[in-house]
Amino acid sequence: MSIHIVALGSECPGGVGPGEEIMGQGQLQGGLLWSYLGHGALVGPCDLESSLHNPAFMEYTSRVFGDVTVVVRDCPSWDLLDSDWASVRKVLEQADILVIKYSVTDKLAFQQVRNGYAPRLRPLLRHWGVPVILVAVGARLNDEGPPCTCPLCASDWSSCVPHSEGLQLSRDLGATYLELPSLNHVFVGRYFGSVLEYFMIQCLKHKAKERPEKRRGNKVNELRPPHLEQPARLPPIRVEESSFSQDMQWLLERGVQFADVAFYAGDSGKELGWAHAAVLCAVSPYFRQLLLGPKTRERPQSRCVCRERDGGPHSLLSTWDGGIIDDMPRSDGHLTGRLSRLVVKDPLLCMCLWETLMFIYRGAWEWEHLQEALEEKLKNSLAVAQLMEQIRSLIGRDRGPRDTPSARAAQLGPQTLVNLFNSPLYSDVIFMVQGSVLPAHRAVLVARCDVMAAMFSGKYAEARSRVVPIHGVSSDTFLSFLEYLYTDSCCPGDFHEICWTLNQLLVQCEALHKGASVLQAMAVLVCAEMYQVKRLQHLCEVCVCAYLQSMPSRELASTGISVVRLLRRAKCHNAEQLYVWLLHFIANNYLIFSHKPDFLELSEEEREQVERLRWPSRGYLQELSEYQQRRRKLRKSRCIVM
Repeated sequence: MSIHIVALGSECPGGVGPGEEIMGQGQLQGGLLWSYLGHGALVGPCDLESSLHNPAFMEYTSRVFGDVTVVVRDCPSWDLLDSDWASVRKVLEQADILVIKYSVTDKLAFQQVRNGYAPRLRPLLRHWGVPVILVAVGARLNDEGPPCTCPLCASDWSSCVPHSEGLQLSRDLGATYLELPSLNHVFVGRYFGSVLEYFMIQCLKHKAKERPEKRRGNKVNELRPPHLEQPARLPPIRVEESSFSQDMQWLLERGVQFADVAFYAGDSGKELGWAHAAVLCAVSPYFRQLLLGPKTRERPQSRCVCRERDGGPHSLLSTWDGGIIDDMPRSDGHLTGRLSRLVVKDPLLCMCLWETLMFIYRGAWEWEHLQEALEEKLKNSLAVAQLMEQIRSLIGRDRGPRDTPSARAAQLGPQTLVNLFNSPLYSDVIFMVQGSVLPAHRAVLVARCDVMAAMFSGKYAEARSRVVPIHGVSSDTFLSFLEYLYTDSCCPGDFHEICWTLNQLLVQCEALHKGASVLQAMAVLVCAEMYQVKRLQHLCEVCVCAYLQSMPSRELASTGISVVRLLRRAKCHNAEQLYVWLLHFIANNYLIFSHKPDFLELSEEEREQVERLRWPSRGYLQELSEYQQRRRKLRKSRCIVM
């Protein structure tokens, strides 16, 4: 390997003017690069580079790092470059490193370089990407004493090149700037030599990377294997965003048919609104203590269930003098239930009861929206702050050091009803599934499932019965279905919990445990399709895809799960995304599934699509067979020659 260094300019004051001869070997030995290379430098053009010989350059060679040849072309005068700029440019194009030198005491020569030659070099250097070292040599003059070596000295700006001007020129050229007060071994070897060696090492690394590529490129007749394209990407399974908050908001606005809590103003006795005891008790421990206490006739009248405290949540609400009414009549013929009547004693809560209930029903985590709604209605920041603290106490969420929006959303959100799931608390319906008793709440079911809403709201037997039998579904599958309705997440079989946000869902589905049952996920998918819960159906599709995609090829070939039969079930139960995904999955693993007996169960149209998308393709397999035949012939011919 060899490194080409081109040096321009003179480190001596005055340099070489037009018509003058280039410095000889004796003068050259006092130069910057010669001082660095030492006694090993030989004057004369290199044989390999004789075509680039230019009379304006003094050429010499040396060796560094043991066996690396350094070819230096040094031009001490800028004026000599104007005689033949075309040949000079050819020399510059071959340079690996460019060194520009000037004397700090020759301001006229520096201005000539900065104003005349730097603009011509700047576009070339940017195009070639050659590292540049700008070296200022010499000590600045000082009339009052010895020469000044301080780069910031301003006593000789009129006759010497200031440090700031040299630094600005290096920035314009994209160069590394150095100042050497003298050319002794300390400044040349330690400062200049360190920078030059760094660029030489980088140059050698770059050339070492290029050499193997050139060596491989010369083997034109080498036998190369066919190129195997990557398999096509599997189509994504799209899952809708969670509608839990919107469903619960609908329950508050339109689910009066299943409401069992009535609110009244404490001062006027006016009815303020209706709510559902199950939701209130699931979100707020205060409501749970207020509504689940002993019956009113066993307590003194006009007393709150809990001990009242000034400023606490117990001063906000109390039960009506009539207390709780069991088996309240229904004019629509539906099942009777019990009605709880509550008195709102706080005037601020009485004014903003609807906003407070909306906040509770939507998950009790949208504090910013609640504050904006209260500010718009009350128009009083002090009253808003007071009511916000009361609501925090009401739902049992006191402000703490970690009370951030993300922390509150993680605690509540769709998980507000998790205490109601499979719980007899305020349960008004019981599902009988394969002998298992599963309690539930009509209000939650109606808000979360349209089929359940029609079943419990219409003129059906389920609307007038507390016990509802379920057929055609296992108890574990239906329990997973109910879990999704209550928590917006489900755990089919041994599956890990599917988070209620889409981003967390995708992350967890990629890390599903390999022992999870894909058949159980398919069973939940069938149940979701039966009750027309599209989002749960799509979540199960993602689970099935993640499970199959996590299986290695060896396990995929030996598994007892029939992917073709999964394809049939997906098509039968309107899981279109899963159906398309499984077709692509079979095509991407064609060599595995094509040898299985159930592969013949594919329809003609499905088989044509799989053949069109198959990986590896027929063309690649044919090219691979031809390549292997040529290699065998080549080996036989080599053996014969040997």
